[in-house]
Amino acid sequence: MIHIERSLVIDASPDAVWEVLGRFMHIDEFAPFVVSVDALTPGADGLGSIRRCNFDNGSSLVEEVIDWRPGQSYRIRASEFGPIPMTTATVDIKLQPMGPARTHVIWAMDCQMKYGPVGWLMGQTLVKRPVGKVLEANLAALGAKVCGTRSAA
Repeated sequence: MIHIERSLVIDASPDAVWEVLGRFMHIDEFAPFVVSVDALTPGADGLGSIRRCNFDNGSSLVEEVIDWRPGQSYRIRASEFGPIPMTTATVDIKLQPMGPARTHVIWAMDCQMKYGPVGWLMGQTLVKRPVGKVLEANLAALGAKVCGTRSAA
C-alpha cells in the first residue's frame, strides 16, 4: 500500500470549508486538474454518491463516497483508473477545527498498485510525487475558494 498525505491550515471555519468540500459533485469548481464532473447518481451529495472526474489530460476516474460525516470528513473509493496501474485507491478528506476561524484540512490517499513488488516500486517512483502535487494543488485551490488566503500547515 502506498500512502500519500498533504495538509493545509485554512483561515476559515470548518463550516465554511465544508460548504465547498461538501458539494461533492462540484469538485471541478476548485480542483485545478478536474475539468468536469459527471454525476453518476441522482440526489443529494453524501454516502453512496458516485461521480466521474474528467481531468485536463483527457483521463478520468470514478469516485464513490463510502463514508460521509457532514462538516467533518468523507472517504471515497476510486475506480476505473484507465492507464494508471492501480488496483484500489481510497481518499480521505478530514477537517480538524483549530478554533472558530481556522481549519486544518488533511487530504490523504492510499493506493495499491498492480504488478506486486514491481508495481509498488513504480508507485513510489512514478505515482507518489505527482499525486502529492495534485493533493497540494487541490488544497491550495480549496483555500483560495473558501477565503482567498491560505497558510501552511
